[in-house]
Amino acid sequence: MSESENSGTTWGIAHVYASFNNTLITVTDQTGAETVAKSSGGAVVKQNRDEASPYAAMQMADTVAEEIKAAGIDALHVRVRGPGGNLNKSPGPGAQATIRALARAGLEIGRIEDVTPIPHDGTRAPKNSRL
Repeated sequence: MSESENSGTTWGIAHVYASFNNTLITVTDQTGAETVAKSSGGAVVKQNRDEASPYAAMQMADTVAEEIKAAGIDALHVRVRGPGGNLNKSPGPGAQATIRALARAGLEIGRIEDVTPIPHDGTRAPKNSRL
């Protein structure tokens, strides 16, 4: 893309936290200081077990997309985060559905990066739960 072709776009950052219990979407400006829109799984579904579902993520992304378009942002960089630390490193099922729904809502998607915190031998991992 040339500079003249991309000059009219206003960029934001979509911070997506996707665990296996919930999905959170927060859209900020490029500095990350000002929150433009936010949504969570509990805001769109009734059952707790459905908060992390791809369906809830798509509904959240649609509502967030409307808010940020009204604020004048038409392109996003996406930062995906899983639980991390000494917990599960992979993001939950809502992460991919969120990115797909944001792109389908007419927003340009720039960089997609994984910002899951990975310990460099930090605290001890939780003990194994026998099911």
